[in-house]
Amino acid sequence: MLGDLGPQFPAIVVVQHLDPRHKSQLPGLLSRKTRKPVKQAEDGEPVLPGNIYIGPPDEHVLISKSKIQLAHSRLIRFSRPSIDVMFVSVAATYGDRAIGIILSGSNRDGSDGIAAIKRAGGITIAQDPATAEFRVMPQAAIDTGCVDFVLPLGKMGEALSELLVKGNRRK
Repeated sequence: MLGDLGPQFPAIVVVQHLDPRHKSQLPGLLSRKTRKPVKQAEDGEPVLPGNIYIGPPDEHVLISKSKIQLAHSRLIRFSRPSIDVMFVSVAATYGDRAIGIILSGSNRDGSDGIAAIKRAGGITIAQDPATAEFRVMPQAAIDTGCVDFVLPLGKMGEALSELLVKGNRRK
């Protein structure tokens, strides 16, 4: 997905459910797939276009005033970090410029956040559950009725680039 994204792409913030006792390997893995800077998000740092920020294990990631805020508050839907927490903050900060994507996962985290992004006028995408290793999360997002696009993972980068470069926000 990252290889298909053009050079003038906005910031990407990734939240992954991960055992809090393990360091995320995602920054290193994603760095091999893109030329964009990839790093673990740090509290208080600015969100810069073209950068990819990975939420650290066991911390909620919020975006406020174009800065990252980390919070070690209660679990949401058995998760910390919570996709819902991040998406709600992204919707509040970026409104109709927000894009939320739900990929494979085994709980309903993200479905409330997808609805928040949709209410704010943003774009919402879910991985096609038939192509997901764990279909529960993308299906829960789809079941909200707030998903604009349902795509296999291999088509997401191209679709995102098309949406942003051509300004074609809805199909």
